[in-house]
Amino acid sequence: MVPTMKRFHAAFTLLATLALGGCTSTPQRPAEQAVVVETAVPPPAPDPRLAQLRRLQQQAPSLDAGVLALALEARNCAIAGGEQGIGERLAVIDYSLPSTAKRLWVFDLASESLLYHEHVTHGQGSGDNFATRFSNIEGSFQTSLGLYRTAETYIGANGYSLRMDGLDSGFNDAARQRAIVMHGAWYADPELIAKQGRLGRSQGCPALRHGIARQVIDDLKEAQLLFAYAEHDVWLTQSRHFSCRAGMDAQRIMADARQMRQGGLAAAGVAAP
Repeated sequence: MVPTMKRFHAAFTLLATLALGGCTSTPQRPAEQAVVVETAVPPPAPDPRLAQLRRLQQQAPSLDAGVLALALEARNCAIAGGEQGIGERLAVIDYSLPSTAKRLWVFDLASESLLYHEHVTHGQGSGDNFATRFSNIEGSFQTSLGLYRTAETYIGANGYSLRMDGLDSGFNDAARQRAIVMHGAWYADPELIAKQGRLGRSQGCPALRHGIARQVIDDLKEAQLLFAYAEHDVWLTQSRHFSCRAGMDAQRIMADARQMRQGGLAAAGVAAP
């Protein structure tokens, strides 16, 4: 009987020891799996230059996107180059168009609105309906290309007129001594187109019809900018206003803008003009 009790006591002691040991030991946890957190890559910030170009293009769909982009680039470069106190008005003339077309646009950049879309003359030395020759020389009676800063108004032989200073060295910087100004003129009236197949011509000035000239001049006077464009390789290559950003030039600026324009038209299902 005694051995049986001893065996029972030993078994009981073993069970108790195992039970107590199970309460004090740390239970094993299942292996933890690594948690992978995916970080979203934010899209690139929109280019404010392209955003502005798109909005202005909507206001002036007939204006070549490449020409408008060059005008905006020239303005930005002029300001970056030290031109102080520039206003928010920008006039763009596309002299690659015939005089029979409305080829002057005036924008208010603050409100990103189109103020005017008008006919404008070129110099009699530059060509007939199309302007194909350009000069900075006194007596050439040719139009000068490039960026202009507007200045004071005065009453002269052509009435109310606006003086301009050319900012493109070698291309239009003789504007003041040549008296290249904006003014009204009878020969800038588009009614002449039906009679002679083109607008009249100036001695190099961007002249407007009398009915609108004063309004446009008043909106463009005193440190606004006017940009006169044509397909002129030397000017496009040498103007300092198209190369202030690294890796950019006139051809690339125009190509990028036109590609953007075509992409927008394709997305909207609209044929290019």
